[in-house]
Amino acid sequence: MSRAFVRESDEAREEVLPSRPPLPPGVTNYITPEGARKMQAELNRLSEQKRTCGSEEERRKVEVKVRDLQQRVQTLVVTPAPASRDTICFGATVKLRDSRGRETGCRIVGIDETDPDRDWISWRSPLARALLSRRVGDKIQFKAPASTQELEILEIDYGHTG
Repeated sequence: MSRAFVRESDEAREEVLPSRPPLPPGVTNYITPEGARKMQAELNRLSEQKRTCGSEEERRKVEVKVRDLQQRVQTLVVTPAPASRDTICFGATVKLRDSRGRETGCRIVGIDETDPDRDWISWRSPLARALLSRRVGDKIQFKAPASTQELEILEIDYGHTG
């Protein structure tokens, strides 16, 4: 078919990019219980929005989002807080101090929950990997992009609910 008879809008619909790349083979899609609830609520909201869309184009856009989210929800493995809360595991909020005495924190969450603005990091990130299974008082060497840092673990908390 000649390119003259192909509408650009049809081409754009065919090339839909996922909102996040697929997980590597064999990687489990862990998520916290509240993350799973939020994702299911978003899926419900989008499904309702799809039913009430005014235009066909808007409905198609929402359908793509619904399909993407449905695929993610099907792969989720909900991981509750561990029984022993004295070591860093998935879902922990960790307070750290660097060698200059500056304190910072992060929460170890699933890939679909990461939020840099809230200091929520993926369990697959280099920092999370360095922290997992550690305890309060432990010091870790963390290779940051600019340098290697020594971080001391000050606090571990599993009380986050939102």
